[in-house]
Amino acid sequence: MISEFDQKSDLPRSTGADTVAPDGRQSAKFQASIREPTMLEKREFYINGQWVQPSAANDCAVIDPSTEEPCTVISLGSQADTDAAVAAAKAALPGWMATPPSERIALVEKLIGIYNSRAEDLAQAMSTEMGAPINLSRSSQVGAGTWHLNGFIEAAKNFQFERPLGDHAPNDRIIYEAVGVAALITPWNWPMNQITLKFGAAAIAGCTMVLKPSEQSPLNAMIFAEMVDEAGFPAGVFNLVNGDGAGVGTQLSSHPDVDMVSFTGSTRAGTAISKAAADTLKKVHLELGGKGANLVFDDADEKAVKRGVLHMMQNTGQSCNAPSRMLVQKGIYDRVVEEAAAVANKVEVGPASQEGRHIGPVVNELQWTKIQDLIQKGIDEGARLVAGGTGRPDGLNKGYYVKPTIFADVNNQMTIAREEIFGPVMTIIPFETEEEAVEIANDTPYGLTNYVQTQDGARANRLARVLRSGMVEMNGKSRSAGAPFGGMKQSGNGREGGVWGLEDFMEVKAVGGWTPET
Repeated sequence: MISEFDQKSDLPRSTGADTVAPDGRQSAKFQASIREPTMLEKREFYINGQWVQPSAANDCAVIDPSTEEPCTVISLGSQADTDAAVAAAKAALPGWMATPPSERIALVEKLIGIYNSRAEDLAQAMSTEMGAPINLSRSSQVGAGTWHLNGFIEAAKNFQFERPLGDHAPNDRIIYEAVGVAALITPWNWPMNQITLKFGAAAIAGCTMVLKPSEQSPLNAMIFAEMVDEAGFPAGVFNLVNGDGAGVGTQLSSHPDVDMVSFTGSTRAGTAISKAAADTLKKVHLELGGKGANLVFDDADEKAVKRGVLHMMQNTGQSCNAPSRMLVQKGIYDRVVEEAAAVANKVEVGPASQEGRHIGPVVNELQWTKIQDLIQKGIDEGARLVAGGTGRPDGLNKGYYVKPTIFADVNNQMTIAREEIFGPVMTIIPFETEEEAVEIANDTPYGLTNYVQTQDGARANRLARVLRSGMVEMNGKSRSAGAPFGGMKQSGNGREGGVWGLEDFMEVKAVGGWTPET
């Protein structure tokens, strides 16, 4: 049976049956190495096709949020490590750009087969390091990788890297070529989702890469580097250096030999990256925060409220596209509040290693404390707490667990309606008219995803046109394979996935006086 939490809007629902390694020996060994009492040591970086020691010792413990205990030690890179990785990518760029797109596509196809064989390793790593329940990790967290890589292959096979300008200009050509060396800076909440969204597009576009995964969830990225190596990508095409944002992140963003930064994370960090990149005028792609509105009208279908609450709670609320503001028409407001509270009260919380349908911990102590402070802020500002609240759930005295929380009677000026909480906390805001709902929904600095629940098709289409967000999903219908993911306003710029994702890693070259080739 598929978990009701496996509903990330841009991912397929999956039982994980197609992503479990056929040979369990390697996966079992990796699982044991994570769970055993002695910490796993993963200090090396992947640079120019080799695993190399860091230039200087700088250990960083990776904490299992289910237990608050360290599970792995990695090294944080220095300027020398960053320079070495960028130099390797720069040296590999001419050859990789000259490789025919068909050959680049074939290597990504080979990578998918290896990815499937290492699926259980990835699932165990993500579950341990960032707290995704193992069932969710096996399905949506791991399933994201194959979903996106296959999507890029489908888009690339029909993409014209060289094309005529038009019938009016027979001697003009438009050439799409790689931006160059791309820095990929990825988050901890959907780690493999974001790595594959960036890697797949960059590799097929002809870019060479340096990946800096989140230091909170580096293990899955290191497994991915092993897979890239096994697939036979040329040395220097893909490099990995662990580090934090202030260190390797800033070094990549400001590096003169990096042509593009593709970043997913907080709006605050996106602003810092943009400033660091400004001196070199490199291309910057940002996938940032969100504060999505879910507009529930009085003719919404009977599953709309439950669907909205469960979507909010998925991945313990740690999704930038979470429907965190439920806007409810006043005619059904009391009923919806009662139903939403009942759904939230039934959501179970437990360790990430535990099988089943539940939510796990949030990623770390800093995030847990931030969420607790915001829940208390909601109470202090007069919102009505109808489910959850501060503190850990009953029976969980250790681990970064948060109670599934619902606030009612919220207005859009309250802190909990303005700030991205990034935890299992949903606010309910009343409205009377369609116009008022749009005004509230758009009154936010963010613009990633909004949601609409109504059986009036004309109304739904009107709302899709006026809601200020990069994505709108209506009546539980998620976007299809190849649809672009991205936002506007302080949710960032650029698009990931499908043709739009490929184009983001390419430059457009206009050529006049082209000689037709026979």
